Amino acid sequence: MAFPFYIAKRYLVSKKSHTAINIISGISVCGVAIAAAAMVCILSVFNGFEDMVARLFTAFDPQLKVVPVEGKYMAADEPELEELKKNPKIAIYSETVEDNALLTVNNRQMMATIKGVDDNFLRLIDEDAIRYGDGAFQLRADIIDYGVLGVNLLAALGLSTDFPPIQVYAPRKGERIDLNNPSGSFNHEELYSPQVAFNVRQGKYDNSYAITNIGFARRLFERQGYVTGVELALQGGTNIEKAKKEFQEQLGDRYKVMDRYEQQEDSFRIMKVEKLISYIFLTFILLIACFNIIGSLSMLIIDKRQDSITLRNLGASDRQIADIFMLEGRLISLVGAVVGILFGLALCLVQQHFGLIKFGRSAGNYIIDVYPVSVHATDILLIFVTVLVVGFVSVWYPVKYFSRKYTKE
Repeated sequence: MAFPFYIAKRYLVSKKSHTAINIISGISVCGVAIAAAAMVCILSVFNGFEDMVARLFTAFDPQLKVVPVEGKYMAADEPELEELKKNPKIAIYSETVEDNALLTVNNRQMMATIKGVDDNFLRLIDEDAIRYGDGAFQLRADIIDYGVLGVNLLAALGLSTDFPPIQVYAPRKGERIDLNNPSGSFNHEELYSPQVAFNVRQGKYDNSYAITNIGFARRLFERQGYVTGVELALQGGTNIEKAKKEFQEQLGDRYKVMDRYEQQEDSFRIMKVEKLISYIFLTFILLIACFNIIGSLSMLIIDKRQDSITLRNLGASDRQIADIFMLEGRLISLVGAVVGILFGLALCLVQQHFGLIKFGRSAGNYIIDVYPVSVHATDILLIFVTVLVVGFVSVWYPVKYFSRKYTKE
């Protein structure tokens, strides 16, 4: 292979030859490089958005969450949960009750998710990062139940952070609605304003969640002694994946332990599907760019016909002559891949440090002002392999065909 490689390298980088074929080969390298750079930049932008969303959820979602596999509720004093509570890797153990209810205030009605939490919940979340308003993030005082609503839910109800008591209704357990007296078929509670709301900047929470104390939720939904989930924070330095696996083995098949990505599985699945579709489209663009390689190789084979005859007379086999042009195409793909990836990484680095590409002219209109970029080593490896595979496969048949047709006397 050393002999064909030497000839192929001379054809690609010869300083004495400046024919149109060399120019076309250079254009082929540029085409592959631009496609590779585009893949690096676009996939890195998707990674940036995914990391940004993960950071936003971090302010509200726990590191790990335990939920029942079947049904919605589980007994808070289950032996498995009591044993889990003693695990030394757990720093914070918080019980929650979530269910849907109807909110009514000032002749407005909205369905919302009531999330009842215990006192440990405020240690789980980054309160300062999500607080909206000047009040205190408190959920109970004596006999008064407070409700901290999402900012968008407040707006939909036409309220400010200082709102009048909100009437909360939930169907009574095991009862049908009596059409003659509908209100009698519902449990009724009131939530008061702590003069503060929360803003996670995620519609799932800001549009429909109301946080209150767990006692309120249990009375409203008639679920004394039950929880819908247990939220966990781990001791510093604990590996989340290993802890998740350990807790799952400890709890058994009746429970499911979820990390933050699994808690927001729908959101991250959509982003991964979008990233996959973008990768597929960019691969097709790369395939089109490889047609330039086919064109340059076919012209090179025709131009070097006499050289091929000379090499054959000197003892080179037809396979060695075909390998020369095959390696030429592979060198073009390899150089294009390396140059394109390096160029794409440079563009990502510039965007990370200087934020040249922005969302709009005015700052503050979006959660972030510039396109986020995050380069993952696995993506770079995937792009490099994709460029090489597509480039190698696309030149195989044309080289075999043209070398047989034009290199023989």
